[in-house]
Amino acid sequence: MGKETFDYESLLNRAEEKLPKNALEKERFEIPRVDSFVMGNKTIVKNFRDIAQVINRDVEPFLKYILRELATAGNMSGHEAIFQGKFYPGAIAEKIEKYAKETVICHECNRPDTRIVKEDRITFLNCEACGARYPIKHV
Repeated sequence: MGKETFDYESLLNRAEEKLPKNALEKERFEIPRVDSFVMGNKTIVKNFRDIAQVINRDVEPFLKYILRELATAGNMSGHEAIFQGKFYPGAIAEKIEKYAKETVICHECNRPDTRIVKEDRITFLNCEACGARYPIKHV
């Protein structure tokens, strides 16, 4: 039996080949700016569905989270989210950032390539880039 020897470069190349394809991508994750306006006593976010699409989350649970954080009522109308009350775009953007930190960005590799998986009564955040998996609060 021959003893195999590996140099650093060949071991590094072999390790990189085994990583998921999106683990080495360096693109910057950027949430679109909140495009909103106040009409009467309601705030309308024109690009809410687009934001949900960028962060790769279903609109309904995402909206429910934002409504809970803003302590208001609201609903979807096409691509727009309608919130009861007057909210500045910065306040809404702050809640969206908080949502992204809690349920979109992987805590291990800081990538947005995650998905929410529910098993029994536990909700997990699975990272498709690095393979990390950890429980999160139900969203």
